[in-house]
Amino acid sequence: MMNNLDFTHTIEEWTHFLIPLADGTQLAARAWLPVNAVKSPAPAILEYIPYRKRDGTAIRDEQMHPYWAGFGYACIRVDMRGCGESTGLMLDEYLPQELDDAVEVIQWLAEQPWCSGKVGMMGKSWGGFNSLQVAAMAPTALKAIVTVCSTDDRYADDIHYRGGALLLENFSWASTMACYMAKAPDPLLLPKTWRQQWLHRLENMPFLAKEWLEHSYKDDYWKHGSINEDYSSIKAAVYCIGGWGDSYSEAIPRMMGGLACPKKALIGPWAHKYPNYASPKPEVDFLGEAKRWWDCWLKGIDNGIMAEPTIAAYIQDGVPPQAAYDERPGVWVEGNQWPIQKNSINLQLSSSGHLIETSGGGQASVNSPLTTGGASGEYCIIWCGPDFPTDQRQDDANSLCFDTQAMAEAVSILGGAVFKARVTSDQNCAQMILRLCDVAPDGSSTRITYGVLNLAMRGGLDVPKPVIAGESMDITIKLDDTGYEIPQGHQLRLSISTAYFPLLWPAAQKANLSLDLSTATLTIPSHDRTGQLTRDLGEGYVCSVNETQRIRPETHTRLSQVNAADGRQTTFIDDDFGEFTFTDHKLTVGEVCHEEHSVLPQNPHSAASFCKWHSKQARPGWEIDVYTSLKVTCDADHFYLDASLEAIENGQQVHLKNWKEKVLRGFA
Repeated sequence: MMNNLDFTHTIEEWTHFLIPLADGTQLAARAWLPVNAVKSPAPAILEYIPYRKRDGTAIRDEQMHPYWAGFGYACIRVDMRGCGESTGLMLDEYLPQELDDAVEVIQWLAEQPWCSGKVGMMGKSWGGFNSLQVAAMAPTALKAIVTVCSTDDRYADDIHYRGGALLLENFSWASTMACYMAKAPDPLLLPKTWRQQWLHRLENMPFLAKEWLEHSYKDDYWKHGSINEDYSSIKAAVYCIGGWGDSYSEAIPRMMGGLACPKKALIGPWAHKYPNYASPKPEVDFLGEAKRWWDCWLKGIDNGIMAEPTIAAYIQDGVPPQAAYDERPGVWVEGNQWPIQKNSINLQLSSSGHLIETSGGGQASVNSPLTTGGASGEYCIIWCGPDFPTDQRQDDANSLCFDTQAMAEAVSILGGAVFKARVTSDQNCAQMILRLCDVAPDGSSTRITYGVLNLAMRGGLDVPKPVIAGESMDITIKLDDTGYEIPQGHQLRLSISTAYFPLLWPAAQKANLSLDLSTATLTIPSHDRTGQLTRDLGEGYVCSVNETQRIRPETHTRLSQVNAADGRQTTFIDDDFGEFTFTDHKLTVGEVCHEEHSVLPQNPHSAASFCKWHSKQARPGWEIDVYTSLKVTCDADHFYLDASLEAIENGQQVHLKNWKEKVLRGFA
């Protein structure tokens, strides 16, 4: 489908209005809707997130919502309570209060004279999460959702844990959210109450890093909001969209297998981005594709979208490893099940270091330096700087590797590989990290996909069981689903390590893992590249936006450094989001983030993570600066958290809070 910009409706924008809730809270909203909506009511499309409609997502909102409004939809962008100009407090992610508020907003929308009574909900990341979670509450008016870069399981593969292992992103995200939550409402919109609301937020700021760290396995805290606990609760039609470069790629195949409602999926090569301005390319016409979905489910138009194959997925061509990709060449294929084809490659591990088709045997062991993982890249590639995995050769050198022979012909992977083996740890804990790599004739190694398991979670993420040193364990690790073609003449490598820093926090003790190779199998779903998608997915399109004046450009850098004296490896990440002014209302905003993550090769208690943020809001005669920081260290039994939040108004400190906490490691 090509972009169709012959809009059927003239639209108007409501820059700021308030939606009342039953408890007296008022949620700030921005809307785009047809000018004749009262005479000819329109279905509503809700996006409900914490990221500040006035400044945080203002440009992105303008790129997207006016498009659907131009085709006869009322598009409503709502800030959650405690965010932007909304009253109340936001105390954590996806709390029952957040979801109850959304249900109330949907009912309010359905009752408005300009609404047809039918509501859709959409969003990326947080908005994708809560679209699923609210759909599971089955509000009557909610007929369909579009969920982008989200997950059905808050513990398995959100930004806190992966495979039961603690992500350093858990702490980076905590510092990020503290900065976002501490920003002030805009005095131009709330001249009488902005300061009181702001100070109330600052005084009640939660310490999210501690909260998330205290739940080291999938307990009831994480099960809340994980819709895979009961897929049948969702009745609305669900369109899942994401990319292989995103940390949430795992969830779409699970949802395609679990959801019983009307469903559809689109999986491209993208990182954590909407696919109409995706990285890496090719972009697609996301706005047009979503319009087809809304037309079907909110307007009852029989446009054939549900007659198409359920899943469209992209098989990426093999490419040399790079820190960033402008484009990933490949082909689109489609089908009605996952994996799309039932083909598989079945391999076993030999003591000679090969992946073979016949039964192997013997023993092998691995005890990786804790600096293994330096080429892992960012866990969730959000900003799209130099964040992709780089050449894996050094990480491979620190891992136990098994290679196939050179491929006689190209082989396409489409799905999630599964590894099974019997292993033994010499410590009462262990992590196991698997990577599938494409090894070129020149020796360069490109990470295709990876999988992680904290061995304490070998029986399930919600039933942790301590590792007992010297006791053998049967383990299964599913690697992330992906689409990738290994070129002719290249080799497929399985790399096994016991560390993956700075993506994962090290286990409490540095363990040696022994593998019984006679039990080790690797099953890889494959695809013959037939059944290619024939319909046109269009080109990326965004609506024009209001003018801004750039003051400082956006830059992103990532650097790894090794101290020659002790081998400590440190990763430095600097994300400068620039500074600019919204021309129409003269608000200037800017954000800068700095991270440092370091570890010694042989000492798991040497791991340290530091993240700090600075945000600025200014208008002539008014300036707000917020500074947050979080430092995390550990020993064998505890994590130590040292954090601060400082708020400055017109050069004067108005709030300062410090946290110093000690948290038991639990199973982390």
